[in-house]
Amino acid sequence: MTSDASPAPEREVLTWSAFGGAVRELATAIAQDGHRPDLLLGIARGGLPLAAGLAYALDVKEMATINVEFYTGVDSRLPEPVVLPPSVDLAELAGRRVLVVDDVADTGRTLAVVVDMVRAAGAEPRSAVVYRKPTTRLEPDHCWRATDRWIEFPWSSEGPVSAAARPA
Repeated sequence: MTSDASPAPEREVLTWSAFGGAVRELATAIAQDGHRPDLLLGIARGGLPLAAGLAYALDVKEMATINVEFYTGVDSRLPEPVVLPPSVDLAELAGRRVLVVDDVADTGRTLAVVVDMVRAAGAEPRSAVVYRKPTTRLEPDHCWRATDRWIEFPWSSEGPVSAAARPA
């Protein structure tokens, strides 16, 4: 018996344990590069776990978030990244060294939007991601690994808990 269905594409699976190592390796590379950020700006939602881990590893107390929507599902995107409220007060970034953090630089469009906003606010942006894909248009300053696979992150691989599963 044959099947017309294509095999499922290979996936990059990141475990919580490997993520912990990735945070430490990225923090070490950033520190060895001589970069000492004043503030970490995590791109919600995927960049928040990395931003929190790097903030501790780099001993940076100031953090902010910016909400950007681009992906709507597996390989499904909006035409352009959209910044959603609430957002960081960009005026407060002027003159500061800001490390922009996200989970992956896939197309690089989300990262580019935020890096450009930070630069336009008069800050000095650098970027860090867990993964970089060959399709990115913005090469992050720091990344842990490169892959061309779909990535299953430990914080999003199981999907949301449905309302029906929540206690009344």
